[in-house]
Amino acid sequence: MHFNQLRRREFITLLGGAAVAWPLAARAQQGGKLPRLGMLSPGRSELPEPGVIMLDAFVQGLHELGYAEGRNLILERRYAEWRPERLRELAAELAGAGVDVIVAFATPAAGAAKQATSAIPIVAVAVGDPVADGLVDSLAKPGGNVTGTSFLGPELTARRLQLFKDIVPGLSHVAAFGTRMPTAIAPWQHYCRTRGPPPRR
Repeated sequence: MHFNQLRRREFITLLGGAAVAWPLAARAQQGGKLPRLGMLSPGRSELPEPGVIMLDAFVQGLHELGYAEGRNLILERRYAEWRPERLRELAAELAGAGVDVIVAFATPAAGAAKQATSAIPIVAVAVGDPVADGLVDSLAKPGGNVTGTSFLGPELTARRLQLFKDIVPGLSHVAAFGTRMPTAIAPWQHYCRTRGPPPRR
């Protein structure tokens, strides 16, 4: 799913308020050290990298919530530079640095963060199917220390297709474009097999 810059910023602001701000606020109330936020991205660290744009929007959202880097917040950024084998090492670095929360961009980063710690809260941003990928138990009750947002999943797929059918009552064919990853196509196939004609690939 693609967001324009304004919507992405509004979304990240909401996410920061709901899932990130509370552990930072808890640390601030304890006094002493500044809250420390870890950010883990599989991509590169320079623009126009999409992950950098999203991270900048995230930081802007935190600023709107009253957090400013260097004043009342410490940011620990880690980029794998599109070398997935580095994600585990970088996630372990963040966990060892004593961050209060880890924001992981995309499924590989979220998976590495989960392997690195079961105690530090993890906010997974823009992941695929968090249930199939083993990040959470279910969308309704994630369990563990991982929360966040997903653009995929059987429940969401069913709702999207049902929305199409509500808008166009006579709808009989829907085309879906995406990767050939099993977790990407499986929800659509499942919905079509159980509620409609067999999918054509």
